[in-house]
Amino acid sequence: MKRFLLLCMSLVFVFGIMAGCSSKETAKDGESGGDSKSGDEVVTLNFFQFKVEIADQLQEMIKEFEAEHPNIKVKLETVGGGADYGAALKAKFASGEEPDIFNNGGFKELELWKEKLADLSGEPWVEHVLPIGKVPMTDADGKLYGMPVNLEGYGFVYNKDLFEKAGITEPPKTIDELKDAAKKLEAKKITPFSAGYGEWWVIGQHLLNIPFAQQEDPEAFIAGLYDGSEKITGNKQFKEFKEVLDTELKYANDNPLTTDYNTQVTLFASGETAMLQQGNWTENMITEINPEINMGFLPIPISNDESAGNLPVGVPNNWVLNKNSEHLEEAKTFLNWMVSSETGKRFITEEFAFIPAFDNIEPAGLGDLGTSILDYSKEEKTIPWTWFKWPDGANKEFAAAIQEYAAGKIDYDTLLERFQTSWDNLK
Repeated sequence: MKRFLLLCMSLVFVFGIMAGCSSKETAKDGESGGDSKSGDEVVTLNFFQFKVEIADQLQEMIKEFEAEHPNIKVKLETVGGGADYGAALKAKFASGEEPDIFNNGGFKELELWKEKLADLSGEPWVEHVLPIGKVPMTDADGKLYGMPVNLEGYGFVYNKDLFEKAGITEPPKTIDELKDAAKKLEAKKITPFSAGYGEWWVIGQHLLNIPFAQQEDPEAFIAGLYDGSEKITGNKQFKEFKEVLDTELKYANDNPLTTDYNTQVTLFASGETAMLQQGNWTENMITEINPEINMGFLPIPISNDESAGNLPVGVPNNWVLNKNSEHLEEAKTFLNWMVSSETGKRFITEEFAFIPAFDNIEPAGLGDLGTSILDYSKEEKTIPWTWFKWPDGANKEFAAAIQEYAAGKIDYDTLLERFQTSWDNLK
């Protein structure tokens, strides 16, 4: 009997050792999805984002985070630039590969995805978000569902040295001044514009935002388009939009309709063109190609009015969390670390060259474009980003119509009619 009891105790001891080894091996491999607070197991967060401009820097920041949080791994996947992030995100959810952390633009997009999003209202970083940063992701009940990525602005990025070479002493602020600058550049054998009409978001979203944003009351105008009291056809600002569209196309690089994002930016960065319709998110890419470039922002004017000199500035996107994530607390830890740790703050300002949307992060290392955006913002020479309030899918239909116009397949009146039809069909 004693021999039997001793045998049982020995077996229990052996199995206990085996189980302990198995647990340690699981933690080492990082395949288990348990609570990181246990101190043993490693969880993996799937981070699906679209900002190709910071993909490398974001990966480096993740390494720093993982070094400080050895029980949390972050698997980064970036889909953006010329790819359709929205479609890719929907495919992820449809396939069951739901990310833990992803992007959401707010407003209409918040409504579309709200049932999937975690309420972040109680997170410690919320008290530091600038007022403009809370607007896109706050619902009617005052709950906040996203953390702003940053503040951004866009317009015509211009090469100051090429402008000086062409004898342009004052940066153009109106449509007539822009046309005059383009003529002077061309006279010096300098291609004025780097036009990326092959990208739907460049023309159907950013460029077309201008006549929406320069309305006397953009929100009221958009509301009027929804209820039928306003029309794109016949609207003053949309009629004026023809001027900047025609000017850019007339003085653009060869084959703008087949020019993608990377080519568009590279043409400008390499000094082959003097102006680029893009935003401060291109700064890293431009300076990697040409570290010595001297550049700033011009507005995208559609008229000679005073408002023509304003720059579109807003929150480009937000980090959001999947409320059904098995690792929601770890995902919250990651977001908080990004904007509260000294390492995270440094990456946001110095490595990403972002304008922070938080009052506890001092702008630093912004570069020429970030500084230019700040200057416009301080002078209150800004107009809003409105496309997040458009009907879902309208931006791509707008882009397709602009491409037809650029190809000479339709006239401008037909273009405006196409805009109106798209809005009416999708609203």
